[in-house]
Amino acid sequence: MTSLDPGAMKKRLRSADTAKALLDAIFEQSQGLERVRFMEVCGTHTMAIRRSGIPDMLPENVELLSGPGCPVCVTPNATVDRAIALAGLDELIVATFGDMMRVPGSRTSLAAERARGADVRVVYSPLDALKMARAEPKRQLVFLGVGFETTTPTVAAVIRMAQEESLENFSVLASNKVVPPALDALLSMPDFSVSGFLMPGHVSAIIGADAYRPVAEQHGIPCVVAGFEPVDVLLSILMLLKQIRSGQAKVEIEYLTVVRPEGNRAAQDLVEQVFKPCDSDWRGVGIIPGSGLGLRDAYAAFDAEKRFDLQVPPPKEHPGCRCGEVLIGAIRPPDCALFGKACTPSDPVGPCMVSSEGTCAAYYKYVI
Repeated sequence: MTSLDPGAMKKRLRSADTAKALLDAIFEQSQGLERVRFMEVCGTHTMAIRRSGIPDMLPENVELLSGPGCPVCVTPNATVDRAIALAGLDELIVATFGDMMRVPGSRTSLAAERARGADVRVVYSPLDALKMARAEPKRQLVFLGVGFETTTPTVAAVIRMAQEESLENFSVLASNKVVPPALDALLSMPDFSVSGFLMPGHVSAIIGADAYRPVAEQHGIPCVVAGFEPVDVLLSILMLLKQIRSGQAKVEIEYLTVVRPEGNRAAQDLVEQVFKPCDSDWRGVGIIPGSGLGLRDAYAAFDAEKRFDLQVPPPKEHPGCRCGEVLIGAIRPPDCALFGKACTPSDPVGPCMVSSEGTCAAYYKYVI
């Protein structure tokens, strides 16, 4: 297995025992290396990796860590609290993705407030929220915009549509984040150490693999944009090991069927038109410059924070929750005293146990 062209390699292995062939190659490439730690930066990868049991198949000196790849999980309590405050306003509808419903804020959750009578609705797309606003023009509707680059273009599109329609009862609580600045922030932490990154496939389809070149070149960290099947993950690990053995640090694409170096230019242009970079607070990391997206002045009328005068008490964290440490790979979920005891999927204390992409949820479902 000398060629590392991902497309050629997967095609060549289709008729063989693909996983075994890749694992054999991983064991071969890992021989003689000191312990290497690869971090996946995507919640879908976290679920796929734990579901397939890949960590238990790898050599002892190859470790997989989960990073801040779940947008619900990295959303701080302050944002959840603002959404809850909006839900408490008279005649106002809050529309949100389902994962955000049960995320605990400082004092309550959107689900709990809905049970008390607040009009909080689950949508599967920002377009659903826009349709709701059109259908009830006498009521204000706020869409809770939480997500990474994958969902941001659709949020930008509905904001532009609302402006074109002069829709006065639709706005967005903007909390979308971008991934590359978070990686730079992680690598700047004094105690943070990884040997390579498995980069997110869906995010990369929008921003392109070239967006990670500063990570590889400035920090000397190998990067591979990975797909989501077990074979994709194993091949990506092999590609990272090959880079380490050859002393390289570059960005490679394993997920060639979806990701290109330049990404989706049309989606990037749409986001650029509606949003501008801003500082953003990430659970577990803190304020990361340029990692958030705020509405440009031309679309300020659709900014829920500017439209509504919110009085929100200062946020507070659950004293026992260690989600922040889980999100930066400092601990694994079982290291938290609440995991699987006071904190379960049916009664979560922190967002890492709530989200379908959360590391704690993945461990609870597939590891313990």
